[in-house]
Amino acid sequence: MSVSTFDGTDAVRTDSDSPILVTGATGRQGGATARRLLAAGRPVRALVRDTEAPDALALAAAGARLVRGDFDDLSGLAPALEGVAGVFGIPPVALGPSGVDTELEAARGRALIDAAVAAGVEQIVFSTVASTSAPLPGGAGKRAIEEYLFDRVAVPTVLRPVRFMTNYLGVAVAGIDGISRGVHRHLFPPHEPMQIIAVEDIAEFALLAFTDPARFAGRTLELAGDQPTPVAAAAAISEATGIAVRYEQLTDDEAAALGTEIAAVRTSWRDGHRWHADIEALRVIHPGLRTFGDWLAESGATVLREHLAAGVESAR
Repeated sequence: MSVSTFDGTDAVRTDSDSPILVTGATGRQGGATARRLLAAGRPVRALVRDTEAPDALALAAAGARLVRGDFDDLSGLAPALEGVAGVFGIPPVALGPSGVDTELEAARGRALIDAAVAAGVEQIVFSTVASTSAPLPGGAGKRAIEEYLFDRVAVPTVLRPVRFMTNYLGVAVAGIDGISRGVHRHLFPPHEPMQIIAVEDIAEFALLAFTDPARFAGRTLELAGDQPTPVAAAAAISEATGIAVRYEQLTDDEAAALGTEIAAVRTSWRDGHRWHADIEALRVIHPGLRTFGDWLAESGATVLREHLAAGVESAR
């Protein structure tokens, strides 16, 4: 908080007058968070690699100020952070020949945190990934970033979202995720609960943290909004879109063929190591927390119908 003078009168200029820097602003989480902050009247500075990309231009049209930056180029982070009240951070994807590059991911996260602290930023909300009772492959870099955040930042908050509802809109890669020819295939047991969340609700929790920093300082929130079984989720999509969708679980051999990380996740899930967000407690904090049905009715069914119809046409 700082004191400014307007027409000779002392007035308190709150942090809500200063922008929030949103990283990953053209991605699903970052984009949803930037739009939610703007809708709430918070100025947004969107960190993007390409200021001419369609998603970046859409954010600019919505009122965000675009700034070009890259976690691998520290010289670009300093001007992006100048004068911001807080940062919404997402660990940037770091892939190597054998999967997630843990060291590079952690280094990029630490670079953002160091740059923010050097710029005098006190609040960072970092979105990483949901935890399970046993560590999953690909999570080590994110946990290292979380530890660094709590060690270095005055007002840190960590959001740990589970699987996104929008993943159904993705393109199936190597026969997993997305919906291809009316089939959704994944690692999850077909008749056991699978936690999911709408990216719009991740944005809501980020807004809550920036609106009431003291309440969320030092907290880690496991985020989910619903937990249908994969079979029930497919049935809900079928009913909402009018297009038949069914679920198939990958076999052990199919998971192994996709690499050791995928195989390890399937084994861990089979052994009972699941996400464990307390959905009812989260709904106390955010009463509008979306169920899968809510998301389908709000926007998901319309987009999925277009997506699935296009897939049907291309398959003919």
